[in-house]
Amino acid sequence: MDGLGPVCFLWRAMLDPRHLQERRDEILESCRRRGADADLDLAIAAQARVATAQTAVNDANRLRNEHQKSGKRKMDDAEREAHTAEGRRLKEEVGEHEEALAAARAELDGAMEGIPNFIHPDVPVGGEEDFRELRRSGEPTRFDFDALDHLALAERHDCIDFEAGARVAGQKFYYLKNAAVLLELALQRYALDVLLEDGFTPYVTPDLARPEIVDGLGYSPRGPETQIYSIENANLCLIGTAEIPLGGLYADQIIEESELPLKLAGISHCFRTEAGSAGRESKGLYRVHQFTKVEMFAITRPEDSEAMHEHLVGLEEKIFQGLEIPYRVIEVASGDLGAPAFRKYDLEAWMPGRGDSGDWGEVTSTSNCTDYQARRLRVRFRRSETKKNEIAHLLNGTAVANSRALIALLENHQRADGSVGVPKALQPFVGREVLEPVR
Repeated sequence: MDGLGPVCFLWRAMLDPRHLQERRDEILESCRRRGADADLDLAIAAQARVATAQTAVNDANRLRNEHQKSGKRKMDDAEREAHTAEGRRLKEEVGEHEEALAAARAELDGAMEGIPNFIHPDVPVGGEEDFRELRRSGEPTRFDFDALDHLALAERHDCIDFEAGARVAGQKFYYLKNAAVLLELALQRYALDVLLEDGFTPYVTPDLARPEIVDGLGYSPRGPETQIYSIENANLCLIGTAEIPLGGLYADQIIEESELPLKLAGISHCFRTEAGSAGRESKGLYRVHQFTKVEMFAITRPEDSEAMHEHLVGLEEKIFQGLEIPYRVIEVASGDLGAPAFRKYDLEAWMPGRGDSGDWGEVTSTSNCTDYQARRLRVRFRRSETKKNEIAHLLNGTAVANSRALIALLENHQRADGSVGVPKALQPFVGREVLEPVR
């Protein structure tokens, strides 16, 4: 892996701007299916100005190089003075053209911001409720007793303290204690073991990242709609997922083709403002400001990313099958996709305490972001045969998000006496088969 100096994001187009004109209809159709209001013609015009400015820079540099070469001949004092003056003029001219190019690229960046990634042709069209269910594992859990939700179970087991969390840090923060601590650590180690067996390299990532890294992955680090916390008096943000520092790990790098695919497992705390969240989905652990997550991140060749996407969702299923939790896999509809995602699958677990009689709740997701993020971060690989550098494809997926996994574990494995059974996959890490209530 070859470094190219400090990470520099001066030109951060998400799609390849050179192909905007020729793929105009395809991009417009993708935006239409997403419900995205993008001014593609503005971006096309900006790219034309970039191309013109780049040509001017190239021409100015060529003239300057020719002038420098001509200075090697013998000259008298007057000729030398004139040659030096012309050299200064050409240098200033190059600088002016480079400034114009930088301005044109900045203009292009702004025009490209609103243009999302392409969409896989099989993605269902519509909004949040228009997903396509792909398959199920297990049947929704039913009980012959009055089942409790995870809040009531947590009270009986004295294992989650929302009141103390609110006093110390505010609403939607919490303390885990007693059995919940054992389950929290067990989930991390269990998921990590599954990924290690599959050849992932484990990382414990920083919980902070620079705004340019956050933005490079397609997350807005600033503004009223952001889900990202920014640190006052520091050029840093709290990460919402280990996808951010794992992607930043390879920013501005060239990877040898023989090293691909790279599969990284990141353990991190995740921080989200959850701006605008309300209703039943905000109850308890389902939507909180901080949680621990084991994240999968993959870097592949373009021709391998779709197969990797299917592999990642398969790993998510393997993990939740081991947890003995009923789930379904859905394909997210076009209008509910984030801008970087080409295609996205969600795994929804059955949560008996959700609503009046139970419901499905998202516990993991996996996205193929193709070259959308990699182009911004300049993550490239070198083809073994041609020795040419190409933009890599980046994918991400949740192995386990502990807060929501805890909901599904407690609610699905509860028993009539208030105890909670521990799935066999977690028993070696928890050290017991049953969690007994303390209240």
